[in-house]
Amino acid sequence: MRTWLGPAIFGLIVAAATAWAVIAYLPYGLMNVAMDRLGQGGINAMSYGNLATPERQPVVRPSPDLAYSSCPYDLANGPVAIDVAPVPGRYSSLSLFDAATDVIFVRNDVEAGGKPYRIIVARDGQAVPAGAEIVRTNHDRGIALIRLLLKDPTEIGALDAVRRQSSCRTVTNPK
Repeated sequence: MRTWLGPAIFGLIVAAATAWAVIAYLPYGLMNVAMDRLGQGGINAMSYGNLATPERQPVVRPSPDLAYSSCPYDLANGPVAIDVAPVPGRYSSLSLFDAATDVIFVRNDVEAGGKPYRIIVARDGQAVPAGAEIVRTNHDRGIALIRLLLKDPTEIGALDAVRRQSSCRTVTNPK
């Protein structure tokens, strides 16, 4: 019995260490993949994706009746301003995800009263504009994702100009 006890304990230790490493680091790897897929416009710039099709699915299980706009952000050079212009008569939402894939902020058009709004994403200690609505995060990187619900996929052309009024950029003069 003692001859296999040592290898069994060693195997359990290796399994536990492997499980811990996967749990600790997998979300960051997944976020890097998502930032690459969604960042056609670059970092700290909004991309306005095409509608999902069976051949084109930039996110896991995308909805064919949602138009996605995304901004992979990096706070290394300062806070990032995200301006959202809701499309009248259509449900939309902004979700912010940090580098660990945690949701750090959500707002929909109803909560915003159907009006445009600005969110500043910043790390602790970063200067931000006075009076701005601030979302603080513990990570430099993440993704802002805007979802716009369509009644019919063919209406994206008529709504695209309003959707493109939403933007994302580094705050250059926070005071």
